[in-house]
Amino acid sequence: MRVVRGGWGAWGLVLALAGGCSGGKEGDGPKGGPQTPGGGKPIPVQVLQVAPGEVRDTSEYVGTLISRRSITLFPQVDGYVQSIPVRPGTPVKQGQVLLVVDPRREQASLRATQAQKASAVASREFARKTRERSARLLKEGLVSRQDYDQAVAQADQAVAQAQAVEAQIQNQQVQLGFFKVSAPFDGIVGDIPVKLGDYVTPQTGLTIVDQNALLELSVQVPVAQAARVKTGETPLEVLDADGKPIVRAPAFFVATTPNPITQLVEVKAAFQNNGALKAGQLVRAQLVYDVREALKMPTTAVTRQGSQAFAMVVGEGDAGTVVKRQPVTLGLVQGNDYEVLKGLDAGTQVVVSGVQQLRDGMAIQPQPVPEGRDEAMPQAPPQQGTGGGADAGQ
Repeated sequence: MRVVRGGWGAWGLVLALAGGCSGGKEGDGPKGGPQTPGGGKPIPVQVLQVAPGEVRDTSEYVGTLISRRSITLFPQVDGYVQSIPVRPGTPVKQGQVLLVVDPRREQASLRATQAQKASAVASREFARKTRERSARLLKEGLVSRQDYDQAVAQADQAVAQAQAVEAQIQNQQVQLGFFKVSAPFDGIVGDIPVKLGDYVTPQTGLTIVDQNALLELSVQVPVAQAARVKTGETPLEVLDADGKPIVRAPAFFVATTPNPITQLVEVKAAFQNNGALKAGQLVRAQLVYDVREALKMPTTAVTRQGSQAFAMVVGEGDAGTVVKRQPVTLGLVQGNDYEVLKGLDAGTQVVVSGVQQLRDGMAIQPQPVPEGRDEAMPQAPPQQGTGGGADAGQ
């Protein structure tokens, strides 16, 4: 039994010696330097002042560009397609030939009529001379009045026949013009669904010519959003690949009733084309419902607990400069910034880096955001518990 007690005493001595050695390490206890509520040294963070900026209340849609001057061309004659001098998508001038229907049958008919004209003209000249001769003979009493009247009637008939042939020739020449389908105005040629050798009729659509100088932008919007559109005031914009507006024009038309199938309302704006856009093109478009000045702060400065958003602001505490969690009410998200509705004042410094590792009251070392902060601090995709586009307005 004494051996057991002596064993426990030896172990106690070993533990006491081990505790004395560990307590002598630099950095532990009061000799380890200043302590913070978080149990470490102040954390270096990047901060930014909350400042007012422009906030645009917008909604993005897929828009369709429509030519304000467009025509579908049909042939005025039937026949086989002989040639197509243009290609789809090419610009054409007024009067330029787009398609030719084989005119050989009409040309042969015209040549036959022109031959009839020569015979009719000869008959007309013979009848005229016969009438003149009959008039002299009647005056000399060598022919009867009846013979003279007959010569006059034959001359008039020959003149009428010659005029009829000339009118027929003019009509056939006009018909020959219909075998060439020309552009009615300057524009862009659309798709040409027919090909060489196809038989076409006056009901066959040949192509469409659009004039791109003036275009309409058409978008389909929900009924609730359409109610916010003010004709002549609400801008409609065409966006480029980076989401920047390249065309801006006020809405001039809002449909009074929604589409019965989609339950969407059509909104239109018209604008002068700069040449980069084409009729029939699908584009990114947005309606700008409102533009206002409001406080803005980066999305990376926002944390969330449930539905409540917080900003980590710079303040003073027992440990010096500390971070404080401030409840905020957010509005729209614009790019990488939130609209701040309540909770912050202009000039307040907020932490924009490493907010997920911070706790209320932790000591920090504020550092200004370098120039080009979007490049200095890569933005993580929005996720639950952090700031992101899905949290706007909550």
